[in-house]
Amino acid sequence: MSRTLIRLLILAALSCGAVPFIFAQATLPVVLDTIAVGGTGGMDYITCDTKTHRLYISHSTRVEVVQYDTKEHVGSIEKTSGVHGIALASDLSRGFTSNGKDGSVTVFDTKTLAVIKTIETKQQKPDAILFEPTTKRVFVFNGDSENCTAIDATTMEIVGTLALGGGPEAPVADRKGDIFVNIEAKNEVVQFDAASLKIKSRWPVAPAQTPTGISMDRENRILFIGGRNQVFVAMNADDGKVIANFPIGKGVDGVVFDSKTGMIYISNKDGSLDVIHEDSPLTFTSIGKVQTSPGAKTLALDNKAHRVFLPCARQVDGSGGAKGEQMVLVVGER
Repeated sequence: MSRTLIRLLILAALSCGAVPFIFAQATLPVVLDTIAVGGTGGMDYITCDTKTHRLYISHSTRVEVVQYDTKEHVGSIEKTSGVHGIALASDLSRGFTSNGKDGSVTVFDTKTLAVIKTIETKQQKPDAILFEPTTKRVFVFNGDSENCTAIDATTMEIVGTLALGGGPEAPVADRKGDIFVNIEAKNEVVQFDAASLKIKSRWPVAPAQTPTGISMDRENRILFIGGRNQVFVAMNADDGKVIANFPIGKGVDGVVFDSKTGMIYISNKDGSLDVIHEDSPLTFTSIGKVQTSPGAKTLALDNKAHRVFLPCARQVDGSGGAKGEQMVLVVGER
């Protein structure tokens, strides 16, 4: 049953004086499978392309590309020094990587994986990266430079830089022209216009602190933010008011939202995946924790198959480091 239909049924029940907000019980997912990545070196952000069933996995000095429905290794994008993230401009058949060690962005063909161009940002520590569809721009968030670089995805040229007032962490686009990005040291989220590169709002994320992962319910305009003080908040994206907060695991670095199921997934370096359900735009329920693997701190979502992918290394001593077999965990309902 779709979430829209559920809301219509609730409204009908309310009009008849029935008890509001009755939902089917959400089920805690499990680790269903693993996908081998191989090689050595740490992994950071992971990007899922639901159209091609490919995972793009940042892996130290290269990006590994895996066909997740068959577990086949498709290929690698090399010479991406200190790669952190991958953004896809699917209509252009292009991908963009943020390379933290040399301050560059690698542009590649998503069909052949051939490198098209290397863009020098002249910024320090490019980290998170995002494609914004209304402007067809790629935004690179530079941690040490405390700004973001805007790149025209079509011309592959830099079109501007926006000072953010602090080191940025993960961003999310509302797909209406605005981007929200966590400012880690300032304990705030910044909203800016992707076309004009003008900041529109700054909001504190308290009771969360040191915000990292972020996602969004675009239909209901709600931000989901994970804080390193082990607090998750749901925030109104129009006025910055915190709607709800929950305790989460240690070392959060990723948050995704499945708009079809209402499930929010929060990945933590301590080897836990917190799962929260959006019952309505104002009410949320903690479903529980999935035990993943130490170091599994980032994640990507296939919102069609309702699967979550978490890169990590198989741990021998539980340290959460990069040693051990490199793999991706697949999480979902049985």
